Amino acid sequence: MDVIFVHGALVRDGAWWWRETAELLHERTGVLSRAVALPSCGETTPDETAGGLLADAAALRRELDRVDAAIVVGHSYGGTVIAEAGYHPSVSNLLYISSYLPDVGQSQGSIMSGEPNPVAVAQLSAGLIGVAGYDVSSFGERFLQDAERSAQEEAWSRVAAQGVGAFATPTSQAGWEGIDSTYLICGDDRSTSLELQRFHAARATHSVELPTGHHPFISRPDLVVAELEVILAQNQA
Repeated sequence: MDVIFVHGALVRDGAWWWRETAELLHERTGVLSRAVALPSCGETTPDETAGGLLADAAALRRELDRVDAAIVVGHSYGGTVIAEAGYHPSVSNLLYISSYLPDVGQSQGSIMSGEPNPVAVAQLSAGLIGVAGYDVSSFGERFLQDAERSAQEEAWSRVAAQGVGAFATPTSQAGWEGIDSTYLICGDDRSTSLELQRFHAARATHSVELPTGHHPFISRPDLVVAELEVILAQNQA
């Protein structure tokens, strides 16, 4: 069993975001994991960035093609990538962290449009958007208030421009349907509202509420690994 992590929007270097949890998971279970490089965040080649959601979903499918069985973990926008990737025979379970299980035809932008306090973004250049009005302190307070200052600074250094197609493209598939899934609601999340999390959590098979901010795999990797251990045990039963 492999674990594949799909990170959220407007950042790069998924391996860094996932590292604390990946190391603890390996220490406790011996299971290896890795993060998908998202083209829309500029993590592959510049000419792929414009591919937006479709390029990201294709990147996830390529990772899945390399394994026999995997638990796919989607954080925030990562859930929309999972949806668009569609059914894949290697997916055994899905784990969502403050994420989305969108209907066919929904875009990431439309999902976020009803949020009472949406993350501020702005066009940075043709076809690219990024967070707007934040600095290291305000970014840390909103997205990683329960993490160490050093982690907040490292996270800020990985904020990235992203192709607008990641937000504007409606999903054409619902890759979450028919797959056993667990949703981790982040109870102290200052980025995604509890109302939106709970709406999408209701579509998952199971849900658990954690006392964390938006990135528990950084602030409380032990809690995330505990949920992965439950899923792994179910697959071994």
